[in-house]
Amino acid sequence: MPTQPETEEAAIGGSTLENAVAMLAARVPVDGARSSQNLTGPQRAAVLMLALGEEYGGKIWGLLDDEELRQLSVTMSTLGTVDASAVEELLLEFVSRLSASGSLMGGYDATERLLQKYLGPERVSTVMEEVRGPAGRNVWEKLSNVPEEVFANYLKNEYPQTIAVVLSKLKSEQAAKILSIIPESLALDVVNRMLKMEAVQKNVVEQVEQTLRKEFMSSLSRTRRRDAHELMAEIFNGFDRQTEVRFMTALETLNHESADRIKNLMFTFDDLAKLDGASAQTLMRSVDKDKLAVALKGAAEPVREFFLKNMSSRAAKMLTDDMDALGPVRLRDVDEAQAVLVNMAKDLAEKGEITIAKNGSEEELVY
Repeated sequence: MPTQPETEEAAIGGSTLENAVAMLAARVPVDGARSSQNLTGPQRAAVLMLALGEEYGGKIWGLLDDEELRQLSVTMSTLGTVDASAVEELLLEFVSRLSASGSLMGGYDATERLLQKYLGPERVSTVMEEVRGPAGRNVWEKLSNVPEEVFANYLKNEYPQTIAVVLSKLKSEQAAKILSIIPESLALDVVNRMLKMEAVQKNVVEQVEQTLRKEFMSSLSRTRRRDAHELMAEIFNGFDRQTEVRFMTALETLNHESADRIKNLMFTFDDLAKLDGASAQTLMRSVDKDKLAVALKGAAEPVREFFLKNMSSRAAKMLTDDMDALGPVRLRDVDEAQAVLVNMAKDLAEKGEITIAKNGSEEELVY
């Protein structure tokens, strides 16, 4: 935020809202009852900006840099309710003709609407992406949700000392995966620097955070848009068999090319027959035997034979007996049981415990 003027009189005498905001932001909280004096500097600035609203706050928003804008937006969006008396007390300090008729409620929607009046859509999107999220969420928590491969690809172009600082702030599991992905010589250099690294100064960490936020997180949010066909394939995977056939048949008539792309992206129960033997055995050990029996009861013969041949003779005989004992099974129950196996296979693949591939290719599917 801008620095505090030399005197309060100078800020008021200058009759500029910019100086008013500067002085408000520089205030520190004091002990005592909750009043305008008891708010932190950023909170006082946030109250003023909310009170100024769309018509009078535009000039001030345009003068703020990205870091000031982020800090003020975060404070506004988490401000909550401010007593009307505190609002009036604060405004009367700096503005000669402005009254408060009630309380103010800061929130995400109000903040975003206000920003949209004065900033470009891309800048608003960047700021609000930083602001939104669970309370207390910071850049390091956000980075914990970034795939290690993507993060490592970015970090491998940074200085080893920078990488060391970043990894020291991450969870050990994520740091280990990143180190295993970047080139070994670089990884060893980073490990050596981390071993020798003393306490990192706060301003260094803040500079690294700002760089990650501006150069990495912002570009990541712009580029990581899901392909529409991938999304639709997941939706189709969630259909029961009759609904899937009905929609796919209609789509083939309307757009045959898209229908084919969705089919290739879908992972179905029949695709489980393309698992290698070890993966199939891991899957069967992980799923409830009753679900397996119901799923195979309604499976095509090649799929059923695939699972049976990947069991011991005794286990295959017992499973066959269980299927025979089931008698007629509702198609809905079969669909549900097969969906359980498909979802279990995806979960195991995501954990790296099995490998699944489409269309007999060598390309592993990543979920």
